[in-house]
Amino acid sequence: MLRPWWLAMLVFALAVAGVFAWLGQWQLGNAIDSDPPPPGMTEELRPLAEVAGPGEYLSEPLVGQRVEAAGRWIPGDFIPVASRFNDGTEGYWVTGQLRLDETTAGAGDPTSLAVAVGWAPTEADAQAAIATLEADAEADPGAVVQLTGRLISDEGPGVPPRGADPQTMTRMSPAALLSRWHDVDGLEVYRAYLTSAEPLGGLEAIASPAPVEGSNVNWLNIFYAAEWVVFAGFAFYMWYRLARDAWEKEVEELEDQQAAASAP
Repeated sequence: MLRPWWLAMLVFALAVAGVFAWLGQWQLGNAIDSDPPPPGMTEELRPLAEVAGPGEYLSEPLVGQRVEAAGRWIPGDFIPVASRFNDGTEGYWVTGQLRLDETTAGAGDPTSLAVAVGWAPTEADAQAAIATLEADAEADPGAVVQLTGRLISDEGPGVPPRGADPQTMTRMSPAALLSRWHDVDGLEVYRAYLTSAEPLGGLEAIASPAPVEGSNVNWLNIFYAAEWVVFAGFAFYMWYRLARDAWEKEVEELEDQQAAASAP
């Protein structure tokens, strides 16, 4: 182990272990949120533009944030979404395209937000509500509506159930809704969607409780930090094991030479 080659290998093992130790420290530093959001932050009503912008992903602490928005409904864009549960009962959401006013959007470009307007227990009830909402939107296309609700992350598009209408939606996805909306030229769209606190069109309110406040400790990062410590120790073990194997090989060769020399 004191030979130059193995001393050089020890330096190399120290360098590798140092990198692993730094990675472990980095993971440990990311495991604890030193600036967690204050308790009850999601229950403070905030303007939509302060929470997220069009096309932006909704960061984890802001999922479920109560926001306020104003705009007008786009006629023809009230669409049902199936497989929506309200307090354990399966039903339908009715969704709409809310064309935000400039104050809410925080920009001059046309901007829309997907809104879950309310819940219905059956498809017939959902279609009846859509007919009411469409009639109101067509009667006064410029009417401004004020909404409050929770901002939720996009669920992503999904495949319709086997045997169902190909247009059936079972996931709340603004991206999928955008493909069926009207008047979308040059349109900016929010990735997140809003669950309205007040139902419209004779629908029932969507059950959208406050998000559960999580711990400020990420145990997965702590596990990764422990792994890097083990890897650092393994670097020293490998150096020791290789040096010992080389030593044992030399000893065996020396014993074989001595046995050969002492043979008659």
